[in-house]
Amino acid sequence: MTRATRRPKRLTPAEIRELFSRLAGLNPQPKTELQYASPFELLVAVILSAQATDVGVNKATRNLFPVANTPAKIVALGEDQLKRYIATIGLFNAKARNVVAMSRLLIEQHAGEVPRTRVELEALPGVGRKTANVVLNTAFGEPTIAVDTHIFRVANRTGLAPGKDVRAVEDALMKRVPDDFRQDAHHWLILHGRYVCKARKPECPHCVIRNLCRYRDKTIAIS
Repeated sequence: MTRATRRPKRLTPAEIRELFSRLAGLNPQPKTELQYASPFELLVAVILSAQATDVGVNKATRNLFPVANTPAKIVALGEDQLKRYIATIGLFNAKARNVVAMSRLLIEQHAGEVPRTRVELEALPGVGRKTANVVLNTAFGEPTIAVDTHIFRVANRTGLAPGKDVRAVEDALMKRVPDDFRQDAHHWLILHGRYVCKARKPECPHCVIRNLCRYRDKTIAIS
């Protein structure tokens, strides 16, 4: 392909729609792999998932939530006891401190309920923009897109929404993802990055969007 006929680095609007149509065809109702039964459980799980796997978080919360799954129960459990449940998760000391402080603030300022606005969520200990976006999207049905390392990689590799940092990618995705796909876009992209568009060796031969993707170093099947 000559320079004159080389495809642009970014996907076209038609290609973006086709990309999400294919991902939706494979998984019409994508869901987070974090296990939760309430907005509060989801909030705790997402806080714990920073620099940790969903599998590891689920293993810890499977024991924690039957004992403490409300702000009042977490505060009553206390930081030291909480650490025992989440000790297998990275940064568990800081996370235990944040989860207890967050729970206390929910009781004091929100009647024990998880708030439904970004500003209120981001004011909670341990909650940044990505965590707020996950909760708004998954618990409350808002069409937000939380950009983690998987989504950042997929957005840049494919040409879907290139950006130098996570906020730039988030802003680009919010502009470029069609409205009818935006609600589930976060889940489709994170799952695609986790299982297909892997960091070290992407599974390009098995990728449903391979012919749309702008990644120059696609892997090939080994016979």
